[in-house]
Amino acid sequence: MTVKVGVVLAAGLGKRMNSKRHKVVHEICGKPMIAYVVDELLAAGVDRLFVVVGRLEDQVRAVLGERVRFIRQEEQLGTGHAVLQAVPHLPEDSVTVVLNGDCPLIRRQEIQRLMNVAAEREASAVMTASVDDPFAYGRVMRDEQGAVMRIVEERDASAQERLIREINGGVFAFRTPDLIGALRKLTSDNAQGELLLTDCVAHMRAVNQFVWPVLAEDPNDLAGVNDRLQLADVEARMKTRILTEHMKNGVTVIDPSSTYVHAEVAIGCDTVLCPGTSLEGRTVIGEDCVIGPNARLVDVKAGSGVTVQAALVMESRLGDDASVGPYAYIRPGSDIGAGAKIGNFVEIKNSVVGEGTKVSHLSYIGDSEIGSRVNIGCGVVTVNYDGYQKNRTVVGDDSFVGSSVNLIAPIQVGREAYIATGSTITDEVPDGAFAIARERQTTKPEYATRLRMKLKQRIR
Repeated sequence: MTVKVGVVLAAGLGKRMNSKRHKVVHEICGKPMIAYVVDELLAAGVDRLFVVVGRLEDQVRAVLGERVRFIRQEEQLGTGHAVLQAVPHLPEDSVTVVLNGDCPLIRRQEIQRLMNVAAEREASAVMTASVDDPFAYGRVMRDEQGAVMRIVEERDASAQERLIREINGGVFAFRTPDLIGALRKLTSDNAQGELLLTDCVAHMRAVNQFVWPVLAEDPNDLAGVNDRLQLADVEARMKTRILTEHMKNGVTVIDPSSTYVHAEVAIGCDTVLCPGTSLEGRTVIGEDCVIGPNARLVDVKAGSGVTVQAALVMESRLGDDASVGPYAYIRPGSDIGAGAKIGNFVEIKNSVVGEGTKVSHLSYIGDSEIGSRVNIGCGVVTVNYDGYQKNRTVVGDDSFVGSSVNLIAPIQVGREAYIATGSTITDEVPDGAFAIARERQTTKPEYATRLRMKLKQRIR
């Protein structure tokens, strides 16, 4: 069986990005663009995968890890020169798929179609596209049989050749022996002064080796990223693609134009995404949820029946039927139990909130373990930081914590305990105990009237 090899070109930095980061590690919908290319090649059935890197290769390695083999191009002397670096690693009896690392919209189906054409015709193949404005793209020159004679870059094309609307899509499936022979004939005799991979086509035809064009079903799939404008354009296309798939799978997206979902997010059926929703990282949302409006979830695991409204939730878990917001902030490391309610202007940090517990408004719960069916009143604060270290608060099941209570950690409140409103609790509260810690009220009759008179006199 013929071996299928993939070669991804990622040595060029992309100077027009004006970035300290390598072009191919910039993210599209939360995922580095080169990761899309690698994933689609592997899904298309490539047996071996090489990535050609140059400067800032550490950034590319950090993104791709051990999934690929890296080949270094010491000097960036053109696309043909980059592929030449891979030649020692290419099996003789193989098909070599070559494409750039900055085309994240490429689909596995198109790669498979390209490889199939190469296999069926026992030749090489190139993905092409017919576009209204071919400016800046290499033009595809066909012969009377429909095969590609040569690919002419914009700067090398004549006025007549620039009228051609079929362009090179930058994705090739080469018969490896033909590719190697053509690479060794490349010269830098062109406007770019580089060894160009596209020149291989003319060298192949010179020895009667064929390259067949495969017209892309959607030219947008071949879009590359060379600057921030193209980055934004490709991001918008990928966003639409991702949302379309979720909607096909039973997710309601009320306003796709204001909804952002990253590539690796999973969403259950009959969940509704309201306007202003952003689901990021590896967030997983269950079925029958309502997320938004104006909610941002980052690396969150949410069960079914969850509601999140106008809230920020990060690196935490939300149990089934939990309710969050509006205007709540759940910080990393939190675990919100099934049926729990986290209300308006509540902040939860690195804490467990048990099933059915209510933290309804204006409270801070940090570094805490709150049991099930606990009532946390308005304005409750777990005082977790003593200036040197974070201390933990534990509240047992079925307890009641009244409004404006300060729990001075480290502190433990037992089960079915009752803490009176306005208390500052510094000592352990046993199971079933009632705790109150506040001074008795002092009322001075008519003193307020005399105080106002004194204050007015001072102003005069």
